[in-house]
Amino acid sequence: MKSLQEKLETIIAAAGGQWGVVVEEINGSFYWEHNTTQTFAAESIIKVPIMAAVFDAASKGNVRFDQAVRMKQTDQVAGSGVMQHLTPDAHYPVYDLITLMIIQSDNTATNMLIDLIGEDQVRLTMAELGMHDSCYSRKLMLYPADSPPNNMITAGDIARMLKRLATGTFLGEHACRQMIGIMKKQQVRNALPARLPRIEEGVSDAAAVWEMANKTGWDTGRQHDVGILFAGGKAYSLTALSENAPPDASLQAMAAIGYEVYRCAVS
Repeated sequence: MKSLQEKLETIIAAAGGQWGVVVEEINGSFYWEHNTTQTFAAESIIKVPIMAAVFDAASKGNVRFDQAVRMKQTDQVAGSGVMQHLTPDAHYPVYDLITLMIIQSDNTATNMLIDLIGEDQVRLTMAELGMHDSCYSRKLMLYPADSPPNNMITAGDIARMLKRLATGTFLGEHACRQMIGIMKKQQVRNALPARLPRIEEGVSDAAAVWEMANKTGWDTGRQHDVGILFAGGKAYSLTALSENAPPDASLQAMAAIGYEVYRCAVS
């Protein structure tokens, strides 16, 4: 375990910039943190607590997962996701909007969900998750970009949220399994999972099988990836937030973090 800590320290030192990192073995003994209280612009990482907020609203009967929501032309915003390119006035189930928000980081789906449940619900859920040093301020792709201020997160808060999901202690095990299941379908795999071995069809070797439930976020000067790695019969939460490092160096560092944790899990 000391070797893993030393490797993680070396990886982020070599990448440059500022980092907030937490690696924790769920129900295990390993825990390592670096700079857990520094705030970072959340970018699309904020979509994970927004997903939790929609699940929270559904648990209270305020929304239904099969509820159809109309996408207005004014809902369509640029950036990540396919919904900006689709014909307006179509209707989409809430669960599909959640899925698009997470696996494609769809900004239009995100803003539609925020409008559906209300911004106060997002803030309430973040508080319930223990995200007391983070804040939700606004929907995505609003201009000017600094009015209102960015949504902000810390590595410590994200790690607390991931642990609640991994241990089934937010809204119950079923809801947490559903949220993790959506994150496992993630289509952006260029950071934490990038160096994990390719899983060949039919492979039964437990050491070669892994799953990652992750969510990325990025913008100029910032690269983030957070998630839960399942490998070797263990689960690890990984939070990696970075800014002011070269993008390639940040992505390579996150890939190295994911790989070293994977090696530890299956050893």
